[in-house]
Amino acid sequence: MTSHEYAAPAPGLDAVEVPEPGAVTIVVPTFNESANIRQLLHQITESVPARLPCEVVFVDDSTDDTPEVIREAAQDCPFPVAVLHREEPVGGLGGAVVEGLRAATSEWIVVMDGDCQHPPSLVPELVAAGERANAGLVVASRYIEGGSRAGLAGGYRVAVSRVATWLTKSLFPRRLHGISDPMSGFFAIRRSAVTADVLRPLGYKILLELAVRSRPRQVAEVPFVFRDRYAGESKSTAKEGLRFLHHLAGLRTASPAARMVGFGLIGASGFVPNLVGLYALTALGLHYVPAEILANQFGVGWNFLLIEQLLFRDRRAHRRWWDRLGRFALLANADLVLRIPLIALLVGRFHLGALPATALALVMTFVLRFVGTEALVYLPRRRGSRARRAV
Repeated sequence: MTSHEYAAPAPGLDAVEVPEPGAVTIVVPTFNESANIRQLLHQITESVPARLPCEVVFVDDSTDDTPEVIREAAQDCPFPVAVLHREEPVGGLGGAVVEGLRAATSEWIVVMDGDCQHPPSLVPELVAAGERANAGLVVASRYIEGGSRAGLAGGYRVAVSRVATWLTKSLFPRRLHGISDPMSGFFAIRRSAVTADVLRPLGYKILLELAVRSRPRQVAEVPFVFRDRYAGESKSTAKEGLRFLHHLAGLRTASPAARMVGFGLIGASGFVPNLVGLYALTALGLHYVPAEILANQFGVGWNFLLIEQLLFRDRRAHRRWWDRLGRFALLANADLVLRIPLIALLVGRFHLGALPATALALVMTFVLRFVGTEALVYLPRRRGSRARRAV
């Protein structure tokens, strides 16, 4: 990281009285925003009062000359400016924000976009609102009185924003209680209120990640008007939309109970490729017994792909993909083999009817399969065992 510090005081506005302590680090994630940098730093210089100690940390994933433009523009700033360029943009813009949280040195951290759609003039008010309410998180909201989403270009983006907001608040009613704009990228958070290591961002909706995984008890909101982009193009693409949906699924299935429900739903959906495969193989003349065995593998493959993407995305690094697939397939087929003698045991030993015995066997093998998948496929290896093998 390269830092530029200057002794000149920051010109500012004294409209908002900020209680002490009030030092702030402004974290700006950037991706090819070179045309906006000078204007953004100029607005920050004009907006942040001299009595509010301030530093700006850009976390940059750009493929253009944005880092060089930041360094040049920083020479005219009366406050420290730092650039942290990431060669590998892990986690997207949300991952960039997490790196900024780690690099910040102030009590308050304000996160804002680099396209000038978030007004820097609101930075002092975000900090002041947090101090007044003794809050750990202050959200700049477009959806409370005095706020506006005017800068959203076109009816399509407005509709997407509405649907995304409704979906997230429906999925996390308790965690997002009191947050009217969980899609906002403009907020202030106390450094002591967040642990960066627990965050697993995917894409650019970092506020949602913060609120769900490590939400502070006290949250405040400040209205803001979402501006038009100063220059360049929006980073909201169909690809980012898919990453957002993946992120939602990962957050919603973070608890074991939610993962078990998701595991069951995915398992039920596996009957479709299983039956389609069975129909196709028997239509080709294959005997139904080997056809059923082969068709079951279609369902296994389908289930594996879905749980990889929706349930255990953040645990895939613990084993290689072929190791995970092999273990998962072994468990899935063992489930099939175990079910028949288990049904026979329930009928013969415990005198259950065939139907309730089958239902009970399905439930028992499902639970065993879920626990086995978590423990044998996606649970991290023990460090001690690896150390002993290395000796």
